Amino acid sequence: MSEIVVLAFDLGASSCRAMIGFVDEKEKKVRVEELYRWPNYMVRIGDSLYWDVLRIWHEMKQAIKLAYKKYGNKLVSIGVDTWGIDFALLDEKGELLSNPHTYRDPRTEGIMEEVLRIIPREKLYERTGIQFWRINTLFQLYSMVKRRDLILRIAKTFLMVPDLFNYWLSGTIAAEFTEATTTQFLDPRVKNWAYDVLEALGIPTHIFPPVIEPTTKLGKIHPKVVVELDISRDIEVIAPATHDTASAIAAAPMVDENAGYVSSGTWSLVGIELPEPLINRKAMEYNYTNEGGAFNTITFLRNIQGMWLVEECRRVLAEKGIQLTYDEILKMASEAKPFKAFIDPDDDRFVAPLNMVEAINSFLEETKQEKPSGIGELFRVIFESLALKYRLVFEQAEDLIGRKLTHINIFGGGSRNWFLNQLTADFTNKVVYAGPEEATSIGNVLLQVAGLGIIKSLKELREYVRNSYKITMFEPKHTKEHDDAYNKFLDIISRRTL
Repeated sequence: MSEIVVLAFDLGASSCRAMIGFVDEKEKKVRVEELYRWPNYMVRIGDSLYWDVLRIWHEMKQAIKLAYKKYGNKLVSIGVDTWGIDFALLDEKGELLSNPHTYRDPRTEGIMEEVLRIIPREKLYERTGIQFWRINTLFQLYSMVKRRDLILRIAKTFLMVPDLFNYWLSGTIAAEFTEATTTQFLDPRVKNWAYDVLEALGIPTHIFPPVIEPTTKLGKIHPKVVVELDISRDIEVIAPATHDTASAIAAAPMVDENAGYVSSGTWSLVGIELPEPLINRKAMEYNYTNEGGAFNTITFLRNIQGMWLVEECRRVLAEKGIQLTYDEILKMASEAKPFKAFIDPDDDRFVAPLNMVEAINSFLEETKQEKPSGIGELFRVIFESLALKYRLVFEQAEDLIGRKLTHINIFGGGSRNWFLNQLTADFTNKVVYAGPEEATSIGNVLLQVAGLGIIKSLKELREYVRNSYKITMFEPKHTKEHDDAYNKFLDIISRRTL
């Protein structure tokens, strides 16, 4: 087979895409093309926020029909990746009980503090090695326990969002490792659920399926899907790294033991790659997370709110009649006054505000900083604050591993942001390599090919990426002003955490 054709679903919190991957085994090259795209959005009902997974499933089926119509029997497999944390519950017949709540749902407000009164922070981190954040799956489930939610009481099966789609595609019930680690109730050392944590919180343990490795073949596409869509029954369903971050990091060509990375999209996932979990008191204090990676790696990182801040500001401005392209935003921000004010991107007020611009101004007012005088300054505050937070997280990583990082690989959709890439190089005083933009889809595609037995290692997978995509380098232009701004930023962060 000279060219392998696979279908990769990259399902994001704001946009879902079906990507066709073409893999040349002889030349060790890969390319991806967008086949189909549709918007994803949170649906608000009262105070609750939901994902419309039935709508996503409908669109996925349209994409499969289109892919088969275009490529026929050349299409050999399908793989799904999504965001982390969110989950669905099935009844005893395997039927969906409810649309999943989104991680931004307010039902978790105050829940983390209640959980930590039952399970001490140190014990919970030692068992799971996961960053403390109120949006985590553990706190979502405990909020259901607390209010005696009927859906949880009658549930037979728990599935993370990509596992749900894999179940509908193949009929196989399983929990893929990289996605399962985002729950904060999986032990990354033994790659199984931390049942003692679940039991201590009154969460039923019988609902959790077996944990499988990325690149696992789940089986042929379900016969009912075959009949409904009139497609081949020989298409394999393969679990890549179903957590989109893990698929993206797998396809990061410049990541090695000396590299930091930023998977840049709605979220910025900032960290390093490790061969095993790093779980100790200092890692807990720095709030690092040990999430699963492909080929027995750990994606040791911090979750930072990323382009979400920009997108929400764009939305607010658009509602006022100010429509801005990304190129316009970057030009305005690059020409604005530098080092004027900073925010902590991870302040709780930025999780799901009705008006992000007002939320940013509220933070600046509370910290006695000057507010932006225009749109360019507003976006510059965001971009500089993100770059500064990246520097903080990388310095913490260096402290934890006891050595300096030499460079940073930024990949994902946010790697197109030349201004933030340059700011990151300047503030960290490290060379930044940007690309590939489509890292998540590329990783999904190549991990499917690994599941087919063709790619044997992470090193080989990244060789395909380096052979196929141009990587742009940003040299640091570091000055004393960057250090002064960083010290000011640290002061703001420390005052906010007191």
